[in-house]
Amino acid sequence: MYNNWEELEESIDNCNKCKLCKTRLNIVFGTGNKNADIMLIGEGPGADEDKQGIPFVGKAGKLMDKAFDGLGIERESLYIANIVKCRPPANRVPEEDEATACLDYLRNQVILVKPKIIVLLGSTALKNICGKEYGITSSRGQWIEKKGILYMPTWHPAALLRDENKKIEFWKDLKEVIRKYNEITV
Repeated sequence: MYNNWEELEESIDNCNKCKLCKTRLNIVFGTGNKNADIMLIGEGPGADEDKQGIPFVGKAGKLMDKAFDGLGIERESLYIANIVKCRPPANRVPEEDEATACLDYLRNQVILVKPKIIVLLGSTALKNICGKEYGITSSRGQWIEKKGILYMPTWHPAALLRDENKKIEFWKDLKEVIRKYNEITV
């Protein structure tokens, strides 16, 4: 584990721990406030993220930004990362060995950020962080506490693009995150 951001970011340069390195344009490490109280973790970069090297800048990210705006959350106040740091081909779900190869980077990001709350965006984030026994449909909107961190599983913003009915639940989950954050930081 690395004790500072410089060493951690340097450690991932030219990473070749899994086959995703062969097709990536950029490593999509993370973005935002490195001292954020709220962290969001998604699945992995898509095409726009791979091009720009920044998580959640494509259609799903723009939708998430609209939710932030509506709730009065500044994106820059959060820290946003993904389970895998390189784009899976055709935006497929990361395979287990790919996720495992990246998890130490993500764990180190969590250690350095020290968030109070982590929002898990979708099934891949939930299963890789909380355990394979968790399902997004049954866990969505329910607080999970592990090692002093509160986790809120919710839909991945890409799921909202496929099923507009999920937008209301996503909105409620983010409102609950803000409510809980205000409660624990008073």
